[in-house]
Amino acid sequence: MDITQLILDDHAEQRRLFAMLEEIDRSDTASLDAVWRRLAAFLDVHAEAEERHFYPALLHLGTGAGDKDDAAEETDDAIHDHNEIRDAVAAVSRHEVGSDAWFAAVDTANEVNSTHMAEEEREGLTDFRRNAPLHTRHDLAVAFTAFATAHVTGVEPVDKDPRKYIAEHT
Repeated sequence: MDITQLILDDHAEQRRLFAMLEEIDRSDTASLDAVWRRLAAFLDVHAEAEERHFYPALLHLGTGAGDKDDAAEETDDAIHDHNEIRDAVAAVSRHEVGSDAWFAAVDTANEVNSTHMAEEEREGLTDFRRNAPLHTRHDLAVAFTAFATAHVTGVEPVDKDPRKYIAEHT
Protein backbone atom coordinates (compact mmCIF):
# COMPACT_ATOMS: atom_id res chain seq x y z
CA MET A 1 0.00 0.00 0.00
CA ASP A 2 1.26 3.48 -0.87
CA ILE A 3 -0.42 6.72 0.21
CA THR A 4 0.43 8.40 -3.09
CA GLN A 5 -1.42 5.65 -4.97
CA LEU A 6 -4.39 5.84 -2.59
CA ILE A 7 -4.64 9.57 -3.22
CA LEU A 8 -4.47 8.98 -6.97
CA ASP A 9 -7.19 6.33 -6.65
CA ASP A 10 -9.35 8.80 -4.73
CA HIS A 11 -8.80 11.35 -7.47
CA ALA A 12 -10.00 8.84 -10.06
CA GLU A 13 -13.11 8.17 -7.98
CA GLN A 14 -13.80 11.90 -7.67
CA ARG A 15 -13.55 12.27 -11.45
CA ARG A 16 -15.86 9.27 -11.90
CA LEU A 17 -18.51 10.68 -9.57
CA PHE A 18 -18.44 14.11 -11.24
CA ALA A 19 -18.82 12.35 -14.62
CA MET A 20 -21.79 10.36 -13.29
CA LEU A 21 -23.56 13.60 -12.38
CA GLU A 22 -23.14 14.76 -15.97
CA GLU A 23 -24.82 11.58 -17.25
CA ILE A 24 -27.89 11.52 -14.98
CA ASP A 25 -31.08 13.01 -16.40
CA ARG A 26 -31.68 16.44 -14.87
CA SER A 27 -35.21 15.46 -13.89
CA ASP A 28 -33.95 12.51 -11.81
CA THR A 29 -33.32 14.66 -8.77
CA ALA A 30 -33.29 11.71 -6.35
CA SER A 31 -30.35 10.13 -8.20
CA LEU A 32 -28.57 13.46 -8.62
CA ASP A 33 -28.96 14.17 -4.91
CA ALA A 34 -27.74 10.71 -3.90
CA VAL A 35 -24.63 10.85 -6.09
CA TRP A 36 -23.88 14.45 -5.06
CA ARG A 37 -24.20 13.62 -1.35
CA ARG A 38 -21.75 10.73 -1.80
CA LEU A 39 -19.34 12.93 -3.74
CA ALA A 40 -19.57 15.82 -1.28
CA ALA A 41 -18.84 13.52 1.67
CA PHE A 42 -16.01 11.88 -0.27
CA LEU A 43 -14.39 15.24 -1.07
CA ASP A 44 -14.56 16.35 2.56
CA VAL A 45 -13.18 13.07 3.93
CA HIS A 46 -10.41 12.99 1.32
CA ALA A 47 -9.25 16.53 2.15
CA GLU A 48 -9.34 15.88 5.89
CA ALA A 49 -7.45 12.59 5.52
CA GLU A 50 -4.76 14.35 3.47
CA GLU A 51 -4.52 17.13 6.04
CA ARG A 52 -4.18 14.67 8.93
CA HIS A 53 -1.80 12.20 7.30
CA PHE A 54 -0.23 13.25 4.00
CA TYR A 55 0.61 16.94 4.29
CA PRO A 56 2.27 16.82 7.73
CA ALA A 57 4.61 14.10 6.39
CA LEU A 58 5.21 16.04 3.18
CA LEU A 59 6.25 19.07 5.22
CA HIS A 60 8.96 16.98 6.90
CA LEU A 61 10.14 14.94 3.91
CA GLY A 62 9.39 16.99 0.81
CA THR A 63 11.74 19.33 -1.00
CA GLY A 64 9.45 20.82 -3.65
CA ALA A 65 8.32 19.65 -7.07
CA GLY A 66 6.64 21.07 -10.12
CA ASP A 67 6.72 24.83 -9.89
CA LYS A 68 6.90 24.87 -6.08
CA ASP A 69 10.20 25.66 -4.34
CA ASP A 70 9.56 23.58 -1.24
CA ALA A 71 7.04 21.42 0.61
CA ALA A 72 5.70 24.38 2.58
CA GLU A 73 4.71 26.11 -0.65
CA GLU A 74 3.08 22.89 -1.91
CA THR A 75 1.19 22.52 1.37
CA ASP A 76 0.10 26.15 1.53
CA ASP A 77 -1.36 25.86 -1.96
CA ALA A 78 -3.08 22.56 -1.17
CA ILE A 79 -4.70 23.76 2.07
CA HIS A 80 -5.89 26.89 0.26
CA ASP A 81 -7.33 24.66 -2.49
CA HIS A 82 -9.06 22.42 0.06
CA ASN A 83 -10.75 25.50 1.52
CA GLU A 84 -11.92 26.53 -1.95
CA ILE A 85 -13.24 23.01 -2.58
CA ARG A 86 -15.11 23.00 0.76
CA ASP A 87 -16.64 26.37 -0.08
CA ALA A 88 -17.64 25.21 -3.57
CA VAL A 89 -19.20 22.04 -2.15
CA ALA A 90 -21.15 24.09 0.40
CA ALA A 91 -22.40 26.41 -2.36
CA VAL A 92 -24.08 23.50 -4.15
CA SER A 93 -26.45 22.97 -1.21
CA ARG A 94 -27.83 26.50 -1.62
CA HIS A 95 -29.59 25.49 -4.84
CA GLU A 96 -32.45 23.19 -5.76
CA VAL A 97 -31.11 19.82 -6.92
CA GLY A 98 -31.21 19.56 -10.71
CA SER A 99 -31.71 23.27 -11.33
CA ASP A 100 -29.47 25.25 -13.65
CA ALA A 101 -27.99 27.01 -10.62
CA TRP A 102 -27.31 23.65 -8.93
CA PHE A 103 -25.52 22.32 -12.02
CA ALA A 104 -23.53 25.55 -12.30
CA ALA A 105 -22.44 25.17 -8.66
CA VAL A 106 -21.52 21.51 -9.25
CA ASP A 107 -19.50 22.59 -12.30
CA THR A 108 -17.65 25.15 -10.17
CA ALA A 109 -16.88 22.49 -7.55
CA ASN A 110 -15.64 20.19 -10.32
CA GLU A 111 -13.41 22.90 -11.78
CA VAL A 112 -11.90 23.89 -8.42
CA ASN A 113 -11.34 20.25 -7.50
CA SER A 114 -9.87 19.33 -10.88
CA THR A 115 -7.38 22.18 -10.72
CA HIS A 116 -6.32 21.09 -7.24
CA MET A 117 -5.91 17.43 -8.22
CA ALA A 118 -3.74 18.30 -11.21
CA GLU A 119 -1.49 20.51 -9.09
CA GLU A 120 -1.26 17.95 -6.30
CA GLU A 121 -0.37 15.18 -8.75
CA ARG A 122 2.43 17.30 -10.28
CA GLU A 123 3.71 18.72 -7.04
CA GLY A 124 3.04 17.13 -3.63
CA LEU A 125 2.60 13.54 -4.80
CA THR A 126 5.64 13.70 -7.06
CA ASP A 127 7.70 15.28 -4.29
CA PHE A 128 6.62 12.60 -1.81
CA ARG A 129 7.34 9.69 -4.16
CA ARG A 130 10.84 11.10 -4.71
CA ASN A 131 11.62 11.68 -1.03
CA ALA A 132 9.58 9.40 1.23
CA PRO A 133 10.73 5.83 1.83
CA LEU A 134 8.32 3.04 0.93
CA HIS A 135 7.74 2.01 4.55
CA THR A 136 6.64 5.58 5.37
CA ARG A 137 4.33 5.67 2.35
CA HIS A 138 2.87 2.32 3.48
CA ASP A 139 2.35 3.40 7.10
CA LEU A 140 0.65 6.60 5.98
CA ALA A 141 -1.54 4.63 3.57
CA VAL A 142 -2.77 2.47 6.43
CA ALA A 143 -3.58 5.53 8.56
CA PHE A 144 -5.21 7.32 5.60
CA THR A 145 -7.36 4.28 4.79
CA ALA A 146 -8.37 3.76 8.41
CA PHE A 147 -9.44 7.40 8.71
CA ALA A 148 -11.35 7.41 5.43
CA THR A 149 -13.09 4.14 6.26
CA ALA A 150 -14.07 5.28 9.75
CA HIS A 151 -15.56 8.47 8.27
CA VAL A 152 -17.14 7.09 5.10
CA THR A 153 -20.34 9.05 5.72
CA GLY A 154 -18.47 12.33 5.99
CA VAL A 155 -16.73 14.76 8.31
CA GLU A 156 -17.53 18.28 9.34
CA PRO A 157 -15.94 20.52 6.68
CA VAL A 158 -13.71 23.09 8.37
CA ASP A 159 -11.59 25.61 6.48
CA LYS A 160 -8.04 25.96 7.73
CA ASP A 161 -5.60 28.84 7.65
CA PRO A 162 -2.75 27.55 5.45
CA ARG A 163 0.00 29.43 7.30
CA LYS A 164 -1.25 28.36 10.73
CA TYR A 165 -1.56 24.77 9.48
CA ILE A 166 2.06 24.79 8.27
CA ALA A 167 3.30 26.31 11.52
CA GLU A 168 1.47 23.63 13.53
CA HIS A 169 2.98 20.80 11.46
CA THR A 170 6.61 21.87 11.11
